[in-house]
Amino acid sequence: MEALLLGAGLLLGAYVLVYYNLVKAPPCGGMGNLRGRTAVVTGANSGIGKMTALELARRGARVVLACRSQERGEAAAFDLRQESGNNEVIFMALDLASLASVRAFATAFLSSEPRLDILIHNAGISSCGRTREAFNLLLRVNHIGPFLLTHLLLPCLKACAPSRVVVVASAAHCRGRLDFKRLDRPVVGWRQELRAYADTKLANVLFARELANQLEATGVTCYAAHPGPVNSELFLRHVPGWLRPLLRPLAWLVLRAPRGGAQTPLYCALQEGIEPLSGRYFANCHVEEVPPAARDDRAAHRLWEASKRLAGLGPGEDAEPDEDPQSEDSEAPSSLSTPHPEEPTVSQPYPSPQSSPDLSKMTHRIQAKVEPETQLS
Repeated sequence: MEALLLGAGLLLGAYVLVYYNLVKAPPCGGMGNLRGRTAVVTGANSGIGKMTALELARRGARVVLACRSQERGEAAAFDLRQESGNNEVIFMALDLASLASVRAFATAFLSSEPRLDILIHNAGISSCGRTREAFNLLLRVNHIGPFLLTHLLLPCLKACAPSRVVVVASAAHCRGRLDFKRLDRPVVGWRQELRAYADTKLANVLFARELANQLEATGVTCYAAHPGPVNSELFLRHVPGWLRPLLRPLAWLVLRAPRGGAQTPLYCALQEGIEPLSGRYFANCHVEEVPPAARDDRAAHRLWEASKRLAGLGPGEDAEPDEDPQSEDSEAPSSLSTPHPEEPTVSQPYPSPQSSPDLSKMTHRIQAKVEPETQLS
């Protein structure tokens, strides 16, 4: 009996050490009042994104939940308005698997919102599921879609500077290795998916690095943020149904709650004084060094140029593409894509919280450069 109690005590002590040193997330500090500021959080209908949006709303920000599912996005916006007491939480449709949807979101946002102070790229996938595309779906959702969205919203971010871009990355970037000759090849099988996921997380870290270089002295700063091991939908989404009941208790014990996972992205979005660290990688609310592959400036620039091509961007920042970017979507429509109107749905219209620099000319210029896209089926 004594040996049993001793063993239980040792196990409990080991768990406490692991929990407080590896699992529990440090709380985020940063700006207390965000009234008059606007934030966009992608994939904010659940998990880390929803907790991130909740904290921003509690601090008074106008928060746009950019989500693929209208039903889940509207429900999340309602929940967050109720929980935060902030009525300026709205939903807008965004499907990162579709370049047409990204352009439609940007057009709708720039025509309806006068400012953008914080852009958080939280949405992502870890597997293609049963979807089979003519392109790398993991790269499209985790990197190319956010890359294009950032480009289209940059004029607004610059006009509202100081502003920030946060890319939710992962420690999986350490296993990534970009093959530029096969960058957009379709991914088939779980082994390829594991490799492709790590590659996209490396792309996230390199994107933040190159974006910081491109935006130097503009007042827009950017950061790659690792949320830590989080018990979110992403963890169990592609686990076989029979295995989920076995993994849920284990996940509850050794993984962070989504609220804990939101702390580092929030730190990067809100913490004062980290502007000199623009382009760096953060984990547990402090900057961390990355392996050589993740700080290779030549690779970062090469990825930037390849991403412009895959996103359908021409020589200019928002230039019209040489080829119709929708053609790729039309040939192989994604099962993740849902029909998008020309302008994404907004859950409720709310008056702008604060006047800002006149962006109407900028909006019209961007809209003029984006040709109307056909709806996806």
